[in-house]
Amino acid sequence: MIRNRLLGVLAVAFGLLTLWSGGMVLFGPDAARVAAGQFVPLVLWFNFLSGPVYIAAGIGIFLGHHVGKKLAIILALALGGLFALFLAIIAAGQEWETRTLGALIVRFGFWSLAAWASTAKR
Repeated sequence: MIRNRLLGVLAVAFGLLTLWSGGMVLFGPDAARVAAGQFVPLVLWFNFLSGPVYIAAGIGIFLGHHVGKKLAIILALALGGLFALFLAIIAAGQEWETRTLGALIVRFGFWSLAAWASTAKR
């Protein structure tokens, strides 16, 4: 139960941070877009639109509801697919930022761990 509460709080915080940071680049001042560098628009939009799903999954995990667990699994799978697509995009020669790779590793790792931990038997 404590594990799910911690995961839930972290997931909600992750979702709020994702909405804020992605929203700043997408809708904020030009300085935010410039500071973001050579971002990959598909990855940015995917992550921004995933923010509310992160929050919903976090709330579900926190409450121990099966929807939270299912959303964590879906997010891990979707982020794995996005990661593969990102690697194909950079292999094709599109410019990208190293921090995008790092962020994808963190997101995929977190949601894979959340999916595993929220469904693991106690």
